[in-house]
Amino acid sequence: MTVPHFSVIIPMFNAVGSLAGTIASVLDQSDQDFELIIVDDGSADNSLAVALAMAAGDDRIRVVAQANAGPAAARNLGVDLARGQLLAFLDADDVWHEEKLACHRAFHQAHPEAGVSYAQIAFLEAGRAAGTTARTLSTVPAGPLSITQLIGENPVCTTSNIVVTRDCIAAVGGFRPGMGYAEDQEWLARVAAAGFGVCGIDRLLVEYRLSPAGLSSNLRRMYRGWRRLAHQHRASIDLAAAEAIYCRYLARRALRNGSPAADAFNFALRGLRCNAAAFLADRRRGGLTLAGALVGMLLPATTRARLFA
Repeated sequence: MTVPHFSVIIPMFNAVGSLAGTIASVLDQSDQDFELIIVDDGSADNSLAVALAMAAGDDRIRVVAQANAGPAAARNLGVDLARGQLLAFLDADDVWHEEKLACHRAFHQAHPEAGVSYAQIAFLEAGRAAGTTARTLSTVPAGPLSITQLIGENPVCTTSNIVVTRDCIAAVGGFRPGMGYAEDQEWLARVAAAGFGVCGIDRLLVEYRLSPAGLSSNLRRMYRGWRRLAHQHRASIDLAAAEAIYCRYLARRALRNGSPAADAFNFALRGLRCNAAAFLADRRRGGLTLAGALVGMLLPATTRARLFA
């Protein structure tokens, strides 16, 4: 059996509404040298049936199932089964542009020192179709990311953006189960601490689906998980500055997703109290976030989402 260059790993849990589009974005890649491993994490809807139906028509797709253990455990199972030299992760509600794998192959060939590569992301609010113009894009800083950058605002943004070499993940290990919302940053911080470069491709290749479901409690859980992670690295980062930047990120996310106005305001206020200079260091991002948090108090959730997405 020919060994594929890429192993694409999709963890899924109750994703029946988006899964077919996510899988299609993999099958439509211009670089077709991949295997696709779909790990069902105990879904209670018809996600598994959708995955199995699509696998029946393409022998590159492998579907496995486990009792619900969380996305980190599902990704780790996919890693254990992967055969490719480059491993690419994609969540079941996000989509890739068709050049995603080709761009990452070319990048790693040109930069063999990089352990992880990532690209630019478009943030799509709920209801907006994939492939439409997004109003918010992520930034891709030049050079390898530092631990401070990864723990602060994390330009990688989501595991759907990550492509990792087999040597890197073998050295660093898999994702840490049970962390909740910070397992991707925890893993990336380990990658950087081990001396592997986390390097960006300044090209839009991923569409990340924003979901308002349960957002308010999720943001608070994200913040609690982040604080536990940040305190583990407090000796090597400016903790107050990193917390200010992360609170700015959470405030922006609350604005984009139509979370209660108080969430955006409270995260912005907390960030300013932690380190106002760090919060406002990026004048455009800091200033607009602060203005949005203030103005957002006067607007309904749907209007905030349209303005700030």
